[in-house]
Amino acid sequence: MSGRYNRPDRNFTGKSRKLKELMLKSDNRTCADCSGSDPKWASANIGVFLCLKCSDVHRSLGPEISKVLSVTLDEWEDADIDSMIEVGGNSYANSIYEAFLPQGYKKPRPDASIEERTNFIRSKYELQEFLKPSLRIVSSKMSFRNYDSINSMKTSGSSFSMKKIEEDTREFVGDINVKVVKGTNLAVRDIRSSDPYVVIHLGQQKVQTTVKKSNLNPVWDEVFKLRVPQHYGPLKLQVYDHDLFSADDIMGEAEIDLQPMVTSALAFGDPSVFGDMQIGKWFRTSDNALIDDSIVNIVDGKIKQEVSLKLQNVESGDLDLELEWVPLEE
Repeated sequence: MSGRYNRPDRNFTGKSRKLKELMLKSDNRTCADCSGSDPKWASANIGVFLCLKCSDVHRSLGPEISKVLSVTLDEWEDADIDSMIEVGGNSYANSIYEAFLPQGYKKPRPDASIEERTNFIRSKYELQEFLKPSLRIVSSKMSFRNYDSINSMKTSGSSFSMKKIEEDTREFVGDINVKVVKGTNLAVRDIRSSDPYVVIHLGQQKVQTTVKKSNLNPVWDEVFKLRVPQHYGPLKLQVYDHDLFSADDIMGEAEIDLQPMVTSALAFGDPSVFGDMQIGKWFRTSDNALIDDSIVNIVDGKIKQEVSLKLQNVESGDLDLELEWVPLEE
């Protein structure tokens, strides 16, 4: 892209528009490595947006590790735009590259020294110390292999893709058990209370919990199994107040991004061969309903994820869920 990127009369291609939309997401408005504000650079093959200081370190790693481009000055090839869009931005990339960041490890801040910044970036991308060893990238085109579960998981073109782990000709990639645990401080829709229930959508599938009478802090502990299609979208949740004589009132809604769990599950294969460990993360941002970062773990040979959500478009209410991945063969 050229310096005319932000001019209103600029003739954007469809891909350029998508890249601009990606740039405007809240998690891409800070540097992926030091959280510096308003990043103007990007690593096209890794798929992250960077500040000037971090981009200088990336450039020193060489283009075979990080292909650095200016988002305002450089002309972008379609393949580079595709790479950025396919990864999905800083949160998705960091959920992989920082999945095994040691507890208490402090990332560089925007005012970090060049030495601190270089050590972290080299550890993260060149040495891949925070990535599961069997997922480490082994080629100059930034493809990676998982020797524990998949013979060859390659990215599209030169990008490190979290969205396409492997071409799968099946209609579904797995099942997911969704446990609706509880609601907290739900909104009042009757005189003093509500009769809440939860509706869950995934693609064309729809399931519903039981109704809890006069309860703003209901405990459901109900589990539903849903099939995850190859081209899946978010898991959509809606909470309603049950009424006998009128339409049920909405009590809030939220979405769960399944990508961190599905990506981790497909990458690790059979979780029973691993000990308990963290394998992925869905980061809390202003664009999602997460109350805290949601960690994907292997627990007792199962891939699980606890999710706490602040219900949207409502005055109050939280929802706690637990997800569990179930391979198709089970």
